Amino acid sequence: MLKLHGRLPIIQTAANPPYLITVTTDDRVSPEARQTRALLMRQGMNPEGFKAILTDQPYPVTQAQQSDVFQIGEEYAYLNDGDILRLDPASGAIRCLYRRASPNNTILLTEQCDHYCLMCSQPPKQIDDSWLLKEARDLVAMIPPETECLGFSGGEPTLYGQGFIDLLRHTKTSLPKTAIDVLSNGRAFKDMDFAKAYAEVQHPELMVGIPIYSDDAVRHDYVVQSRGAFDETIQGILNLKSLQQRVEIRIVIHRQTVDRLVQTCRFIARNLLFIDHVALMGLEITGFTRPNLDLLWIDPFEYKDVLSEAVTLLNSYGVPTSVYNHQLCTVNPDVTENYRKSISDWKNEYLEECVKCAKRRECGGLFSSSKLYKHSAYITAFPPDSVLPASKPPVNYPR
Repeated sequence: MLKLHGRLPIIQTAANPPYLITVTTDDRVSPEARQTRALLMRQGMNPEGFKAILTDQPYPVTQAQQSDVFQIGEEYAYLNDGDILRLDPASGAIRCLYRRASPNNTILLTEQCDHYCLMCSQPPKQIDDSWLLKEARDLVAMIPPETECLGFSGGEPTLYGQGFIDLLRHTKTSLPKTAIDVLSNGRAFKDMDFAKAYAEVQHPELMVGIPIYSDDAVRHDYVVQSRGAFDETIQGILNLKSLQQRVEIRIVIHRQTVDRLVQTCRFIARNLLFIDHVALMGLEITGFTRPNLDLLWIDPFEYKDVLSEAVTLLNSYGVPTSVYNHQLCTVNPDVTENYRKSISDWKNEYLEECVKCAKRRECGGLFSSSKLYKHSAYITAFPPDSVLPASKPPVNYPR
């Protein structure tokens, strides 16, 4: 697990307000570029003119009177050229917003939401956090255009309305070749005018991931804790697909969804066959999942036959399907063709038992929160002579 945010000891501050800045290990960049760079300081480097300096060495303050200087420790050893940070010189707060070497970059747009899902990993807050939308625009403009994929998440990003559409247009202009994944509950797209505005962005690699937790409207609405959500979500999906937009349906498997998992997949296959992708996802033990764990937890090993049936059904209808956030030893062999290593690298861990596993490289491992709080009791190492199909890379980016 990587530490993406925290507070750093402040060696010196130039009293700047919080700002976004790109990390560099090159002290030979031009004077103009230095004011947009944070120098990852090494012995013998010339720090003059950089807006910020990150150092793990004793630092003579007199060398950088106009720089913000922070002490960094081993937990930020992953930082490298091209990474983008938000720094606050007043408090020492640091947050890594983009890692150039990672395929797992997602931008949080808001913590507000019109759902209150039982297992929400980003519990909604009733606050004005619209500054996140502005920061997202600034961040997108700084991200290298060769970036392969990028995610937008919340909360519920579509609550911004036109502001969300404007961000997508800005992203298309700044990152025309970058695949964009949006995580949304889909309800805003029930408004055909909004769905059309989304479609008119005409981004060639734009996908929206929308959850359906049951074929039973009452059950879905219970999971998301919002009456009428199922009908509006389905209408939103239908509107998007009528406009030729790419849609992924996401099902988080837990005790409240597993009993009708096969029926839900059959509903998708019969009524939403035009969908672009279905993701069957394991539970992340974070956010609201922790206080609701008794209501939600079921060992993945216990539902592996149900998962196999669901995957077989979707495969038989030709629906592109992936299994995310599971361990290889908790699924049946017939699922491995659909299995993906999907857990974002910054929150991905393994158990001691996994060290000797012959299939560790193919296995997605666990969420760090699962390792800490709850995981399958059936995790076992595959012996060296085990033969399984190699897992495939995730569709677009791992969630």
